[in-house]
Amino acid sequence: QVQLEESGGGLVQAGGSLRLSCVASGRTLSAYDMGWYRQAPGKEREVVAVTRWSELNTYYADSVKGRFTISRDNAKNTVYLQMNSLKPEDTAIYWCNRNPPQERYWGQGTQVTVSS
Repeated sequence: QVQLEESGGGLVQAGGSLRLSCVASGRTLSAYDMGWYRQAPGKEREVVAVTRWSELNTYYADSVKGRFTISRDNAKNTVYLQMNSLKPEDTAIYWCNRNPPQERYWGQGTQVTVSS
């Protein structure tokens, strides 16, 4: 049984930075593409960034391109999301999951709130 645990969220002012972490337990995820997803109040969940298992390719939503960086440490079974130049519209709950996401991998997520 794989469990993903997200952490690193919080309250930050616009222009600030946060680093989210996602630690997997129960099974290695090094062979899988992994992504970060978010859901803002009143909106659908969306993909924010994806890293291939080899890290040779990454994908970013247009809204975060140039500000967010996804990375992974397969030895630690951890995926990161470095978020810089945060905007109030980045306020959301953030989750990690495989890409494409699998229902059984959704964790509690971590709340990111950006104040203006």
